[in-house]
Amino acid sequence: MAEPVLNICNLCKSFGALKATDDVSLDLYPGEIHALIGPNGAGKSTLIHQIAGTLKHNTGSIHFMGRDVSALGVSHRAQLGLGRTFQISSLTPEFSALRNVMLAVQANQGSSFRFWQPVMADASLKDRAMHMLERVGLVDRAPVPSAELSHGERRQLEIAIALALEPKAFLLDEPMAGMGPEGSKRLTGFLDTLRHEAPILLIEHDMDAVFALADRISVLVYGRIIATGTVDDIRRNPQVREAYLGESV
Repeated sequence: MAEPVLNICNLCKSFGALKATDDVSLDLYPGEIHALIGPNGAGKSTLIHQIAGTLKHNTGSIHFMGRDVSALGVSHRAQLGLGRTFQISSLTPEFSALRNVMLAVQANQGSSFRFWQPVMADASLKDRAMHMLERVGLVDRAPVPSAELSHGERRQLEIAIALALEPKAFLLDEPMAGMGPEGSKRLTGFLDTLRHEAPILLIEHDMDAVFALADRISVLVYGRIIATGTVDDIRRNPQVREAYLGESV
């Protein structure tokens, strides 16, 4: 069996008496979409913050591409290829969609020597950024300031930015949030192909998307994973049905 791209082992995080992450272990393998689901307040985003490096865990370890990254910061993990989108948008609102992606392309190329050259005048950056916008269906919105994009479009733009960084794995935090049925359907199809470029750890409340995409699902309740398995395993698990999915599923 292939080695995991991402390995989380016995991760714990407490805020006073509250155990936000309670002995969590999970793996992400090449070509896989591993979905993380759970009710609001289960600790999903807290876990993603620890994996990305924006929040320090108390105990446990995080290995990425075979390397222990537990002590590394956000930028170092990103440089190693850990790509993330955020539940709350982190875009530069006054910049156009195109410029937001061009800055990510520039960062990925390590082109600090072009600092004094106007970014928007650089044809190589622009062409690469336009390709990323085309992939997520935003090429027609390239000149629009990100503040004027719809919520769903901003999520698509964040994925374009993540793509521009050419990650070895994606951490996607509720990418379907704010999208209508058609937008969710298009993004589901896109993520299904994206897994072949880099595996995806997916947090998502849209269960239709989760069941359509996930190779494996882990269910987080009160900071602890109560089950991990295939879609069928999770559908049939009585503990999951009671804690999250509901008896009607």
